[in-house]
Amino acid sequence: MSNCRDILAATALVSLIALPGHAQTHGLGRAALPEEVAAWDMTVLPDGTGLRQGRGNVLDGEDLWVDNCAACHGDFGEGAGAWPIIVGGSGTLTRERPEKTVESYWPYLSTAWDYVHRSMPFGAAQTLSVDDTYAIVAYILYSGGLVDDDFELSHENFLDVRLPNEGGFYTDDRDAVEVPLFTQDPCMSDCRTAPSVTFRSSALNVTPIQLQPARIPGWDTAEAAGAPVTDASAAVVAPVPATPVEAAPVEMAAAIDPALIAEGERAWRSCATCHRIGEGARNGTGPALNAIMGLPAGSIEGFRYSAQMTAAGEAGLIWTAETLDAFLENPAQVVPRNRMSFRGVRDAGERAALIAYIASHSE
Repeated sequence: MSNCRDILAATALVSLIALPGHAQTHGLGRAALPEEVAAWDMTVLPDGTGLRQGRGNVLDGEDLWVDNCAACHGDFGEGAGAWPIIVGGSGTLTRERPEKTVESYWPYLSTAWDYVHRSMPFGAAQTLSVDDTYAIVAYILYSGGLVDDDFELSHENFLDVRLPNEGGFYTDDRDAVEVPLFTQDPCMSDCRTAPSVTFRSSALNVTPIQLQPARIPGWDTAEAAGAPVTDASAAVVAPVPATPVEAAPVEMAAAIDPALIAEGERAWRSCATCHRIGEGARNGTGPALNAIMGLPAGSIEGFRYSAQMTAAGEAGLIWTAETLDAFLENPAQVVPRNRMSFRGVRDAGERAALIAYIASHSE
């Protein structure tokens, strides 16, 4: 029994003195060499500190992206399933659910480089070489329309790349502004006025129609104005049957309805992640779509199409109102295995508006 106690005591002592904090105290171990520290310190800062020497271009990055990233983030960084999107999201930061991407949110390119090199691909972190990381980040920039397709990213030009939202951040001032608000003496009595109902969730469109109570006379005017709320505990639930809406046929008239074009411009926002249209539009993640009406598929000059899209155009696929309608509804069915990872537009009216908007840029 005495031997057991001695062994346990010795084990505890070794465990204690082996801790890093005790190394100098007990004369154990040695200071880490600079190259040993560098091997573990992978952080890359916005000013370029910690950045490895290397280079990679957009075209190599595309191949690496398909092999390592597309399964989760989509062929063009648009996201797949529950995995996040990497590009797009411009103009969404004021929304309740903004899309925080390299293109819309991240302030510095070092964040993208450091995260890819340190943590990606999922399940095989740190298997990418330094040059592979440069190439993938170059492809991300290209997918967001921030660089051209012949761009090469390297440690030499890394700091020249500026992301769109670099100026959208400010210094953390919570110590001076917020902390004093929460370090005062707490209120212990008469701290709040009596609570009152000022609005109903159904009026904010956050209650499903099937669960909304029947309207109470005077509710729309008196209650919304702040008058006392009538007791609705006995209100009868009045489900509203859904009325099927007939799909609008796609018809391209000689003169396109301006209202339909305006509706299409609003719907275009879901396409703008990959495509550009209008004055000065150029190819990005997807081809620019100016003047495509009447053109064969896969024929926009300067864009690198998939073999499937090029073959479809050579086989006679011409972009008309009818073929665009079918393609927008189900891209994978019209051109199987094409690289457009978009699930399609199910609403026929929205497709008609999009086609009208595209056709308005065909002159």
